[in-house]
Amino acid sequence: MTDERLYTTRRDFLTGSISFLSAASTMPVFLGNTARVLAGPEPQQKRRNDSDRILVVVQLAGGNDGLNTIVPYEADPYYKLRQRLAIPKKDVLKLEQGLGLHPAATGFKELYDDGLMAVVQGVGYPNPNRSHFSSMDIWNTADPTLKMHDGWLGRYFDACCSGSDPAPEPIEGVALMGEAPLAMQGDRFFPLSFSNPAALAWKAGQRNKRANDVFRKLNNVDSEMPRGGSELAQFLQRAALKAQLGADEIHAVAGRRTGGAANRRGGRGGQLGRSLDLVARMIAADMPTRIYYVSMGGFDTHTGQDNRHRQLMTQLSSGMKSFFDTLKSNKQLDRVLVLTFSEFGRRVQPNASGGTDHGEAAPMFLFGSQVRPGIHQKHPNLTKLHRGDLSFGCDFRRVYAAVLQNWLKMRPEKVLGRKFAPLKVIRA
Repeated sequence: MTDERLYTTRRDFLTGSISFLSAASTMPVFLGNTARVLAGPEPQQKRRNDSDRILVVVQLAGGNDGLNTIVPYEADPYYKLRQRLAIPKKDVLKLEQGLGLHPAATGFKELYDDGLMAVVQGVGYPNPNRSHFSSMDIWNTADPTLKMHDGWLGRYFDACCSGSDPAPEPIEGVALMGEAPLAMQGDRFFPLSFSNPAALAWKAGQRNKRANDVFRKLNNVDSEMPRGGSELAQFLQRAALKAQLGADEIHAVAGRRTGGAANRRGGRGGQLGRSLDLVARMIAADMPTRIYYVSMGGFDTHTGQDNRHRQLMTQLSSGMKSFFDTLKSNKQLDRVLVLTFSEFGRRVQPNASGGTDHGEAAPMFLFGSQVRPGIHQKHPNLTKLHRGDLSFGCDFRRVYAAVLQNWLKMRPEKVLGRKFAPLKVIRA
């Protein structure tokens, strides 16, 4: 019989425990040449149109201290409130409007000077939540009420569908994470997610006979899997093929070198730099992926923040600079927009452990040749704090709306549920 006794909808299959699109430990590569028969000829090698746009989302997990990332070095209250954690004025990498960068963020400074970086200040949402999990869900769903259960990028892919197959394929959205982020999960769409290309192997079948039987049938055109009458069965067969082709391609890409700056900088970008280097290779290889999602952790700096935040700024800014150097050398610069976010900022005043606790508003950064470079929005007023935190002045959904309308060419309200004035941070 068909697997419909096990799965009743596409989403059940895609988000199930044996999904080829969930955690790396259960991610299959559908082995066997028969899988390739299911969808006819393979796509031609050259798929890219130079006008195709790519979005790369970088999640700064833990709550980045925006106040020591974009430093108001001419504001006396900053030095009075920050005390031991304030960045000395002489060390700040000066930008404009009395603002500058953390001294370790030299890569950001180079990108800023090259006109490739936009800073959006005081970003947040009404009634801010200081919980890591709740606030991250709010940013992922673009819904401060947490009534929506799909991610904003997942809804974008859903909205790309005409209501009938073919829906966007999993490889059109790739997350370099062990589990697919909520931001990319839609009702009809679920991304390809892996923390390491080596994880693209079918492991669940080794310990789950029920799962193994389903996928064995998917890869056997002579089995009792119906090839004509079952819509769900046909969907699963197409998904099996796409997973095989996509995994094969990623394995091939992972073995290539970009020849760009990511390797010459001695790995100062850390894990983020390695992830972005892989993204650069996938872009250069003409992968059909439209959105990439990567994460960098370690920003929950409750203790000993000074040295830790310096390391984070070094890795973040160096990894980003190397990524854009590689894009430029590969002639891919104009196709890529990078958006960074963190679930919240940090408290203005340090705690007793030489760190900062969970706060509210924080800056967002956008990078690319099509951003409107420079400082956007006013820096939060340090004399008018909200519960001891920086007050937000820009709703993050205005930034999302700008990305959707001016970069992904999607009406923002179709994804966000209502209208938000797109921030003028991307050239239309």
